[in-house]
Amino acid sequence: MIYVFSHDSIGLGEDGPTHQPVEQLAMLRATPNISVWRPCDATETAIAWQYAIERKDGPTALVLTRQKVAAQAHNAQNLSDVKRGAYILIDTEGTPDCILIATGSEVALACAAASKLNAKGRKIRVVSMPSQDVFDKQDDVYKNKVLPQGITKRVAIEAASSQSWYKYVGLSGKIIGLDRYGESAPDKILFEFFGFSEENVSQFL
Repeated sequence: MIYVFSHDSIGLGEDGPTHQPVEQLAMLRATPNISVWRPCDATETAIAWQYAIERKDGPTALVLTRQKVAAQAHNAQNLSDVKRGAYILIDTEGTPDCILIATGSEVALACAAASKLNAKGRKIRVVSMPSQDVFDKQDDVYKNKVLPQGITKRVAIEAASSQSWYKYVGLSGKIIGLDRYGESAPDKILFEFFGFSEENVSQFL
């Protein structure tokens, strides 16, 4: 079984706050044996679709956005790592000061904030995590490569419930999420209103 959801998060816009599925990602991720993917662009979507077709031991859900999203710059290494559920999309020389973890339409936001800060001399890593459950199945060496245990300053960004992100950011990390229903307004206004902006991300780095 392959489920394709086409209207994720608060970006649904003007259909009313209770029509914005901020709780559904957490619900799907808590459901045993289902693999949940929230890709950030067409490349991740294609790889997620291939994973879903090849998977023989359970259902897969692809949770897609209705917003236009920019294609991210993939190289040979991170392109091969997409299928591992999470990978380093932007990195810096040496040990990062902070790690931004994002999914779906929020990956572009994380990349924009990190690129500006890195240009000013900061060391911000961006990790795209389209599938938590697939990443959790990777070996400890790979998981520590993507999210080194020694880097405790982490920020997760997802325009939905924050519930499933604490195991990646820890008690000292920050989650930019939404633990209430949204509002009825155009998507750009909603994202800004609820703190999904470069300025808001930057204040935690």
